[in-house]
Amino acid sequence: MRSIFPFNQDWLFIAREADASLPDSAFERVTLPHSNIILPHHNFDSLDYQFISTYRKRFKLPEARAGRRVYIDFDGAMIAAEVFLNGQRVGENEGGYNPFSFDITDALNETGDNLLVVKLDSTGRPDIPPYGRVVDYLTFGGIYREVSLRYVEPVHIADVFVKTFDVLADVARAEFEIQLKNVGNVPQGVSMQIRFASGADENSYSSDWLDVNLDANTEMIVIHKQLVSEPKLWRLDQPIDYEWEVHVRKTGGNYLEGVIDDGSGLFGFREAHFDKDGSFYLNGEKVKLRGLNRHQTYPYFGGAAPARLQRKDADIIKYELGCNIVRTAHYPQSTHFIDRCDEIGLLVFEEIPGWQHIGDTDWQGISLRDVESMILRDRNHPSIVLWGVRINESWDDEAFYTATNALAHKLDPTRQTGGVRFFQNSQFLEDVFTFNDFSDSVQEPEHVPHLVTEFNGHMFPTKSFDPEERQVEHALRHARIQGKAAGMANVSGAIGWCAFDYNTHREFGSGDRICYHGVSDIFRLPKFAAYFYESQIEPSIRPVLRAATFWTMGDRSGGGINPLIVFSNCDTVEVFIGDERFGQFTPNRSEFPHLAHPPFEIRYLNLLWGGNQYADLRLVGYVNGQPVAEQCMAADGVPHALVLEPDDTELTADGVDMTRLVFKIVDKYGNRLPYSTQVVSFEIDGSAQLIGENPFALVGGQAALWVKAGHQAGTFTIRATTPRLEAAVATIELV
Repeated sequence: MRSIFPFNQDWLFIAREADASLPDSAFERVTLPHSNIILPHHNFDSLDYQFISTYRKRFKLPEARAGRRVYIDFDGAMIAAEVFLNGQRVGENEGGYNPFSFDITDALNETGDNLLVVKLDSTGRPDIPPYGRVVDYLTFGGIYREVSLRYVEPVHIADVFVKTFDVLADVARAEFEIQLKNVGNVPQGVSMQIRFASGADENSYSSDWLDVNLDANTEMIVIHKQLVSEPKLWRLDQPIDYEWEVHVRKTGGNYLEGVIDDGSGLFGFREAHFDKDGSFYLNGEKVKLRGLNRHQTYPYFGGAAPARLQRKDADIIKYELGCNIVRTAHYPQSTHFIDRCDEIGLLVFEEIPGWQHIGDTDWQGISLRDVESMILRDRNHPSIVLWGVRINESWDDEAFYTATNALAHKLDPTRQTGGVRFFQNSQFLEDVFTFNDFSDSVQEPEHVPHLVTEFNGHMFPTKSFDPEERQVEHALRHARIQGKAAGMANVSGAIGWCAFDYNTHREFGSGDRICYHGVSDIFRLPKFAAYFYESQIEPSIRPVLRAATFWTMGDRSGGGINPLIVFSNCDTVEVFIGDERFGQFTPNRSEFPHLAHPPFEIRYLNLLWGGNQYADLRLVGYVNGQPVAEQCMAADGVPHALVLEPDDTELTADGVDMTRLVFKIVDKYGNRLPYSTQVVSFEIDGSAQLIGENPFALVGGQAALWVKAGHQAGTFTIRATTPRLEAAVATIELV
């Protein structure tokens, strides 16, 4: 039968090209996912990670082959990998965002030691997307996604695609398209059974055993259709997944005795489409899309983030930022991230690698391969509603984009295509006109369906330590454009640029080579613009009350705080300054008529430059006349505490699991103090590693390190210190 073994432990790494004569002692022992270099969170050169490196792994087969074929499966390695087993070249892959596999059976030593070598080129190669000219993001380097070892019988399941139809009718249909392969030299007859069920559906479904005959060295597609009465639908607020299983046995065998392959996965019953009326519909209901773009990279270790961190990003975008869609800019992202989007009900627009440049015929061939690998990998995910089959912000190329669209529709006829451009008179070959609109507004569409896929971004970069006025304006720009898009019937929604600040090449970004375009900083910590997105969450889910101010008298032009902007989903907000009640206020619906929860604009606070009436701020939010949220901010601005907050208090002792460790200097109410520029030092005691600058010169009052688990179970502690404040301590369990 099929066996799959994680293959991430006990690798050896060296940051140069190495031949077989170099002893293992010259290498560093690492665990995958792995970054080829740990960097500071800013102020580094992209050339620092652009080098050729060598990975080794010595291993014995974990179980006998017993006539099966053995494959090595890479989820991703940046950017070109050449793979050798026992001195024999078994394959090469060009591209950093696609999974790839090699049959290593014929090169194996089945009873003794094996040596696997990966020569990895992490340079910005112009022959491989996204490169060819400048690119506004970094690709980093390393075998930065997981690897596995897979045993399969000569006849095995190569792919399963589940399509759903008529999901809103009394009886829906699930259609299974199963690709079987026979890589053996003799014909073989097999039987196949399909089963699927959901924990939310009292019914389970299974087919009869279907007989199939495969010639030697061939493959075929088998289609099975199953009627389903009143399926449980995948929705934004209740995303229900069905689990499928496919079993293959030798013809005539008993089920338990004769099974030679098993496959399993998830799918969902949902109908998603962008309509010619300009709207997006999910299960027949109109949904106005409000989202943000996401880069998959992190400070310090680039793209080499394990499952926990990938899943956390989806949670931040859905639960902390209140979005219903994310665009994976500008490449296919981790399956752990997409899996989590499935689980929590976050829609996904996924696109191929690239940025403005279209290369030659060979380059385009790799890009077409990227279309294919993206769709084959991810087409069972119910969260994905749109394939991006155009190089981001590239010029028109009719032949190339006719080919990418045709391939996408062939591989997945159930989903529409989009192609992100930056000019309205672009040739419209896709199903949805996906448009980066940097007009500081929302332009009237020339084509529908029309989805705004970027706005703001480089038009108004904002740091979490910028002056208050700029941070407030940054937030209001997002509010204005999302509000305008919400009021335009022929615009399906808007996806802002972007969720998180990110490292970039020298041609972009600020002087420290960070693009400060995020509504949250590079550590995933909120700026004022994040408060706007959060305020669009319905109060029945979570009341939100966020003042867009640091409550200081001398930071705005002219002094004072006028107006005070508050982002909230409450009906009214009551304002107190010290013991004095200033008033009760309603949202600014005149300027933001189409937002579900407009910002509050509170003017004439009567706080004079140098006046003595300046005191602590207290806000109280009311829903249906009842107080549901409160925020207080200190007027003294004096550091009160150093706070240390891990996202998780338990990690897996596998040498790769990680969590974010947020640290802040706060006032007496717990608000960060952006002008606290102190140095924070860290000590760790236990089987774990801190990743990040230590000591850390804090700017903006908040930042983060990451904690990476070791291999030994137990408890470890992190202690943070800074002058004049009590030390902060966090404890994490390794299991």
